[in-house]
Formats: sequence, C-alpha cells, structure tokens
Amino acid sequence: MAGADGPRPSKHAQRSQATRAALIEVGRTLFGARGYAAVGTEEIVREAGVTRGALYHQFRDKRELFEAVVEVVEGDATRRVVEGALARAGDPVAALRAGARAFLEVCAEPEVERILLLDAPGVLGWERWREIGERHGLGAIMTVLRSAIDAGALPEQPVRPLAHLLLGALDEAALVIARAGDPVAAREEMLTALDRLLLGGPPNGGAAR
Repeated sequence: MAGADGPRPSKHAQRSQATRAALIEVGRTLFGARGYAAVGTEEIVREAGVTRGALYHQFRDKRELFEAVVEVVEGDATRRVVEGALARAGDPVAALRAGARAFLEVCAEPEVERILLLDAPGVLGWERWREIGERHGLGAIMTVLRSAIDAGALPEQPVRPLAHLLLGALDEAALVIARAGDPVAAREEMLTALDRLLLGGPPNGGAAR
C-alpha cells in the first residue's frame, strides 16, 4: 500500500531500519560514555537487543558503525547550531558570533567531544573526519558569510574559501579547548581570536560574547 510520500517500506525493510537505528543509538551512548577503544561489539549487540549477525548485516565492522554514529552526532550538532543560535541572531555579524559560540559550546559536551573530537580523527582518519564535518557544516557557514558580505560587515570576497578557513579554525579551536586545563577560559580566548580573525576585533573592544 502506497503512502502520501510513496510506497510504504516492507516489514522486512522496517525491521532492518529499526535494527540499524538501535545499533547507532546504542553505539552513540557507549562510544560517547567510554570511547571507541573501550567498547566491544558484544556489548553493543547485547545492549541493542540484537544478534551479532544483525550487526554485521548492517555494518562491516565496529569502525563502520562508529562512522554512522559520527554522521548522526555531526548532523545533530550542526542542526542545533543552525536552529538555535543562528536562527535567533538579529544580523549577520551577530549570527557569526553566536554560531561560533554555539559550535564550541556544543563541542564541549562530553558525548560530542568524545565522539567527534577525541575519537573520530584517529578512528576514521583526518580526511574522512573533515569530509563529514564539511558536508554538514560548510553550507550553513557559507550562508551566514554571504549574508555578512551582503550587509557590508565583511568585504566582498569568494565565500567558499573563507568558509573552509572558518570551519577549519572552528575545528582547531574545539580541539584545543578539548585538551585545555581550563576549557572555559580557552573557549573565551578562542572566541576572541576568531572575532579578530573575521571582523578585526571583539565587539565593543571586549571579549567575544
């Protein structure tokens, strides 16, 4: 029977989708709590309530499951930044500042920090890690930068190269904060530096807020 958006998935397809979703959810919880190396596939399938065969039907190995988890966590983080801070900002400059702060605050959450910053670069490799980050976040950054240029807050320039530079700077800032002895102070230092990099100085001569 077809639904409004096309044919309804078969019961087998629905079960397969439910199994995959359960494995990703359990993987996210376990990887976020203890890290990739400390979690075994036996624990994952036990917590998900599925067989090892079901795991290997959905994913080649633990690494491929982890990659799926990274995709979900990256997508959620990007959505929260866009729908939260960026959507509430009243102008493009405020959006840039709010987006940078929101990104670094989200990355400081234990689950996000562990999965995206501490484990993903090593498990997936730097190039794959950056590819996932760019696919989820680059478009949003380009949109905000284009708005800032159109509003005269930034000089006219190619947007894509600037967006790549900003995304790289944000990723590096998040990595520094994750390893800092005082993460709160490190975040404020990074936000001030990003503000100077983009706009020539912090708002009102003070720290970026």
